[in-house]
Amino acid sequence: MMAQKYMTKITALLMAVAVSLCLGAMFFPERIAEAFGGPGIAMEYVSRLFNKEEILRVNIIMDETDWEDMLANALAETYYPCDVEINGEMFYQVGIRPKGNTSLTAIASDPDTDRYSLKLEFDQYVDGQTCYGLDKLILNNNYADATSMKEALVYDMYAYLGVDASLYNYAEISVNGQYQGVYLALEAVEESFLLRNYGTENGKLYKPESMNMGKGGGGAGGFSMGENGASLNYIDGDPDSYPAIWEGEVTDTTDGDHKRVVKALRHIFEGTDLENYMDIDNLLKYMAVHIFSVNEDSLSGMMAHNYYLYESGGRLNILPWDYNLAFGGMGGMGGRDDGGNATSMVNDAIDNAFSATEFFDTLMENEEYHARYYGYLQRLVEEYVYGGGFEEFYQSTRSRIDSLVESDPTAFYTYEEYEAAADTFYQVVQLRGQSVRGQLNGEIPSTEEGRRESDAGVDALHLYTDVMGSMSMGDGMGGWNGEEREGASDKAKENFPEREGPFLEAMAQPVEDGQQPPENGMGNMPWKGGQPPENGMEDMPRMNADGGAGEETLRDNLTLYGVCFVVLTAALAFAKLYRRRLWNR
Repeated sequence: MMAQKYMTKITALLMAVAVSLCLGAMFFPERIAEAFGGPGIAMEYVSRLFNKEEILRVNIIMDETDWEDMLANALAETYYPCDVEINGEMFYQVGIRPKGNTSLTAIASDPDTDRYSLKLEFDQYVDGQTCYGLDKLILNNNYADATSMKEALVYDMYAYLGVDASLYNYAEISVNGQYQGVYLALEAVEESFLLRNYGTENGKLYKPESMNMGKGGGGAGGFSMGENGASLNYIDGDPDSYPAIWEGEVTDTTDGDHKRVVKALRHIFEGTDLENYMDIDNLLKYMAVHIFSVNEDSLSGMMAHNYYLYESGGRLNILPWDYNLAFGGMGGMGGRDDGGNATSMVNDAIDNAFSATEFFDTLMENEEYHARYYGYLQRLVEEYVYGGGFEEFYQSTRSRIDSLVESDPTAFYTYEEYEAAADTFYQVVQLRGQSVRGQLNGEIPSTEEGRRESDAGVDALHLYTDVMGSMSMGDGMGGWNGEEREGASDKAKENFPEREGPFLEAMAQPVEDGQQPPENGMGNMPWKGGQPPENGMEDMPRMNADGGAGEETLRDNLTLYGVCFVVLTAALAFAKLYRRRLWNR
């Protein structure tokens, strides 16, 4: 009798677990999926395109007239057809266009260069076509970045902390077989990115923009600031008060989607129920990397742009974008133009650091969340900057791109300027880590107001940030001008002694006053037979890294429901067996 009692309870428990899992899968798929390893889908392009052991080789095959016409009318950002050879494999009828905002306008106004950033859209002309599952590939031109490494480093840091961010790799770009330069290849934040990170959870994606430079015919463009929603500040309950968000939609959205975003912004402004309205852990990691990178060309500066807003189930998340102007690249933070040095940038405050938004304020007023933010900054400093991550990134990147930069026929900077910039960059990141460590420990003020009232900080008098490149609307080269540009390399070499190996240990020590640092989706594989099928949908993608025929992707998508089915079936079988035993008695 006692055994029967326990068997009944066990059967009931199994049934309850099975029913709970099934109901959870139906009504709370994101939360249940996270418990089984996350909702994302394995995509083949991760290993095919963004394996940083191998430089991407991208050959754009395009009618010469079309290529010249596209460059001459870059501000229109019109797509043109081309074929693309990537690491020896062909993709046909791909859309290509110049991209950018400030850099697009600067280059268009410079008669000496037409080195635009580019966007490759594999499904522009052929519905469903992808590059190993990737719908769009960005090729950034390293404008205003003499190091060719600032943006790559920031994305490497994001990857280290596990932030929802684009994958990156360096790419050797050719046009009709002629080498055009080394670019930074990035996974576009669009449909494939959403599948890789969030699976089929059907979230909504926006790219708010508070400014538009050079858009429209002839470069007339517009420049708008003010409260239009791009700052993510709560204005009121009317969705019409946030036009910049809806105008920047990447996925198709409805009025209901907009209302969910506004509701979330209200709760965030009021500081209520934040766990349900913010993807808190990802946001804290985003904050840590973004603030470490001192990127004033975004929410931490005066302009609310260069980020993506993602909403799913009423929760908001921020996805990073555009870091070529990180580490003082906006100018006015240690450049020769203002007679300064890198000290101000290196000691940039880690608290109250977002000038263009109040989105993070209530989050940082919570002691638990603020401590977690500090914890992620601590990890970046101790584990990445001083624990070997940055050294590995720097050395491996230099070994892969030095020769490509040296022979780059369209580069914005000479190779000597690149070498000086790279040396400066190495020191700047180390000193930035030292300052962040001091701010975390309370030895250096962590707010801008505190900095103005204190002399404490890391000394970077010997470094100038504009050696690493900075934004310039005057010459298109993204930095130095005239005589100053010509003498910059020699001056840089005087200030930056050659290193004789890593100086991590020495740089990790506090710097005394006057002390100098030591010297030292669905789409198609490449078309079979060399020609695309008429309907563009002949081949399904292989989204798994080992080149299988889609079984792993399907399994990833159905694992959650499979588990529910197995548990429910086991519970029913157990109950049936138990009843049969009772009947036989």
